[in-house]
Amino acid sequence: MNQWLPFILFASVASITPGPTNLLILGSAARFGLSIALAIALGASLAASLMLLVVGLGLGELLARAPLLQTAMTWAGAAWISWMACKLMRAEAAGLDQRSVDRRQGFAQGAGLQLINPKTWLMTVSVTAIFLDGQASFGAVASYATLFLLVSTPCPLAWGLLGIGSAHLLRQPTRLLLFNRCMALLLLTSVWLPLLVR
Repeated sequence: MNQWLPFILFASVASITPGPTNLLILGSAARFGLSIALAIALGASLAASLMLLVVGLGLGELLARAPLLQTAMTWAGAAWISWMACKLMRAEAAGLDQRSVDRRQGFAQGAGLQLINPKTWLMTVSVTAIFLDGQASFGAVASYATLFLLVSTPCPLAWGLLGIGSAHLLRQPTRLLLFNRCMALLLLTSVWLPLLVR
């Protein structure tokens, strides 16, 4: 119980700092509205909490014993996120009133992104090592996973609100094109910078 306040602070920082998921929420809210961003945020938070549960109950120990698997997962995730960024970079500057195929983003995409997001895997392994301290009981791990879900769900919505606030600036195709390219560069930076400086 005395570790819950530090854990809440950790979960808040991990959930609100820039990363692939928050950038996806920002861009989706700007282009398609807050409801799409909310669905992505809920999917991402639930998936990250379930990953924390699974890692805390033993997968983290397996990953610690298989550094090649960790490396493969990290590079596969970075490659997939880079592919997403390249698609966004080449996207045509259709007006915001035109609902493109990207509108299909939602709960499933938010959840799926966590499985290949190196930041999420690092967070779940860190929580297991720092806060659970080797406790593998279902109750302890489930408590942390539930608390993470409660803390992390509202954090990405700040990015959604920022996206909504910028939507009126993106009515012109040239501005939307610039926005897409900036988001693509930020997405690439968010995934490659941590990999290159570690």
